[in-house]
Amino acid sequence: MEHPVTTATVELRHYGHDDLPQIRQTLLDVHADAYADEMEDEFNQRFPWFVDHWGGNPGFSCVIGYDGSEPVGFAYGAPATPGREWWREHMPTPPPDDSTFSLSELMVRPKWRKTGTAEQLHTALLERRPEALAVLLVDPDHPKVQALYETWGYRKVGNRQPFPDSPNFAVMLRDLR
Repeated sequence: MEHPVTTATVELRHYGHDDLPQIRQTLLDVHADAYADEMEDEFNQRFPWFVDHWGGNPGFSCVIGYDGSEPVGFAYGAPATPGREWWREHMPTPPPDDSTFSLSELMVRPKWRKTGTAEQLHTALLERRPEALAVLLVDPDHPKVQALYETWGYRKVGNRQPFPDSPNFAVMLRDLR
């Protein structure tokens, strides 16, 4: 039986759009481990499409955490398309600066969960962003994850189901400034 890591010393590496060919398989491998029990779900099986979709955005930004040479998790996203931000339909009056970074994925392999790795990846991805806001979607079947994001300064502004077979996600928004 594998023993969980209690505290992780994680090296954080930053990547962009041009790095996708080199990091794509790493992202897929981490996802396969993180969702090993849920890979029969068709929505999870489409993860390679999502990697290519997000990675194809010129503003794609990704942080991968490594424990030695082993990838332990990642966070990635890209600037939102102005006027099409996930929060827009839930806020009749947009903030004065509505520039938004969409956090698409934050994933940690099981062995490294509950070690602070997710927060390290999240912080590293967002700390230098020029946008005023960060938005993400959380599966409502994971209330502990939503509660964790709330401790990081996010607030729920509504719900959104981006695909017919996806959950009706909680839309969470955070000020970056």
